[in-house]
Amino acid sequence: MSDAVLVTLDHEVRDADAPLLYADDLAVVRGDGVFETLLVRGGRALKVEPHLSRLVMSARALALPMQGLDEWRLAIDLAVEQWGSEREGAMRLVLTRGRESGGDPTAFVTIGAVAGRILDARRDGVSVLTLARGYSVDLSASAPWQLLGSKTLSYATNMAALRYAATLGADDVIFVSSEGNVLEGPRSTVVIARDKTLLTPPPEHGILPGTTQQALYEVATGRGFRCEYAALRPADLITAEGVWMISSVTMAARVRKIDGLVLPEPPLADEIVKLVDLAVETAGSESAEA
Repeated sequence: MSDAVLVTLDHEVRDADAPLLYADDLAVVRGDGVFETLLVRGGRALKVEPHLSRLVMSARALALPMQGLDEWRLAIDLAVEQWGSEREGAMRLVLTRGRESGGDPTAFVTIGAVAGRILDARRDGVSVLTLARGYSVDLSASAPWQLLGSKTLSYATNMAALRYAATLGADDVIFVSSEGNVLEGPRSTVVIARDKTLLTPPPEHGILPGTTQQALYEVATGRGFRCEYAALRPADLITAEGVWMISSVTMAARVRKIDGLVLPEPPLADEIVKLVDLAVETAGSESAEA
């Protein structure tokens, strides 16, 4: 029996081990849907409002029918109540176009245990490979149907990149554009430090706007950091005073090795971890609580 929670948008708690999707759901046969991932901690789902805003943005890009946000908030509350307050959890909000044969969209909320690889990444950091993403930083503007910057269920390329990296002994990937610009990780935003300046590639390069990175920037600005968006090259990663893969559940995973090159311990390592932790705890304080 799985240790998980499943709540549908009609606010029914379902058996997480029982079938939910039809075989012709377009999430299954086409990857036609969007999702968000949140951290659950202390009986709260963190950064709910930023994630709901991005879910709306992604759904709009796919022309997906979207239930009212209050329905999502209630489902989130109910899922957190079922999960409890004694442990962390990884929550997903999932919205698909529904069955190929027609009908309503499919929408649900799940919570499961935080994966061991995530706990390892928080504690030990990660080794990464830089891999070609295969497109230009201009593609988002010239080909909006490519859905760059939307969090869709079509993650086959991302997962293939991670499997490839694993065969070479790496934990994660940083994608690079055809011009050689740093983009993002398959599941994270890249942030580097130069003294008291934090930099991340601009969303205009076809990057998913990172909710945790944005929350970090808000908190860090109030702590004396300059926070900027800038085009970065792989060389900038090597010469930086620290590189992190930032995401909602992993939080801050320090990059300790890039393409086989060991990076020195960042002077701001502990401070960045604390800032990210504070950012996810305080962002969207109006978010749902159990």
